[in-house]
Amino acid sequence: MIPPMDRFARYSWTTLVCNLAVILWGAAVRATGSGAGCGSHWPLCNGEIVPRSPKIETVIELTHRVTSGMALLLVVGLAVLAFRWRPKGHPARKAAVFTLVFMLTEAAVGAGLVLFELVADNQSMARALFMSTHLINTFFLLGAMTLTAHFASGRPPFRLRGQGSPGAWLVGGAALLLVAGVSGAIAALGDTLFPATSLADAFRQDLSPAAHILLRLRLLHPALSGAAAAVAIFLAFRLESPASRWTMRLVFLQIVAGVVNVVLLAPVWMQLVHLLLADLVWISFIVMAAGALAPHPLAPSPIPSRPPGEGEPVRGTGG
Repeated sequence: MIPPMDRFARYSWTTLVCNLAVILWGAAVRATGSGAGCGSHWPLCNGEIVPRSPKIETVIELTHRVTSGMALLLVVGLAVLAFRWRPKGHPARKAAVFTLVFMLTEAAVGAGLVLFELVADNQSMARALFMSTHLINTFFLLGAMTLTAHFASGRPPFRLRGQGSPGAWLVGGAALLLVAGVSGAIAALGDTLFPATSLADAFRQDLSPAAHILLRLRLLHPALSGAAAAVAIFLAFRLESPASRWTMRLVFLQIVAGVVNVVLLAPVWMQLVHLLLADLVWISFIVMAAGALAPHPLAPSPIPSRPPGEGEPVRGTGG
């Protein structure tokens, strides 16, 4: 019989995978222009529980709502099981609570997009701000869910206080990935609202002085993504752990996917691949950072910090 602790670890990782699938389907809702498939009604769909003779956009949007509800139930179960199968003070408990909080705010932001009609062909900055908030909350949700599974699998807790340069580098890297993700969400919205007919047309859109602000903001994404990728690769190279090796591989794949996405003029399937890789980079970075910031007795700092001050003795291992 599988012990409860092993079951909880498997349940935690399964919940993370299921939520990734729901997030990708949510991106498909935006990329296909199906966000208004249920009108401006929430939680009902066009004022009904089960719409009769629904259009394809309604089916896509309603499917996302149903799967989002199932994901919420999985997260509620995650929090309940964390308190049932983990002792008081276990880090998985706190991570599971944060996961539930971010899941509820995720639902609230999604409902706001529908109720304020910031979907379909809406080109307002309010929609861009909501999308940015949605992306930030999604990353926080995935981060908390990843840490829940990480701790449920027996990994030690970590701390940021007193970590010095390593902690600052890792926090900075996470912040850069978050900013790059926000710029990616805005770029994807621009691709959806202002589709280009060719690569040359896309460049003309971006460089036109009369271009919509979403198109002008789209230019920031390559630069921010390049900076985030460079820092993530640097940190992964210095840390030398299984998670860091996965982070480097995923970052390189994401760079290739970004180029392909531009060349192919951002088809829906490529947007989903690009988003999936962004989420996987974030998850692997969180695992890498959590492992690096966990206590490792007698282990040297993997990221260079300030050398010992003048007159400060250097500790050795002499006998």
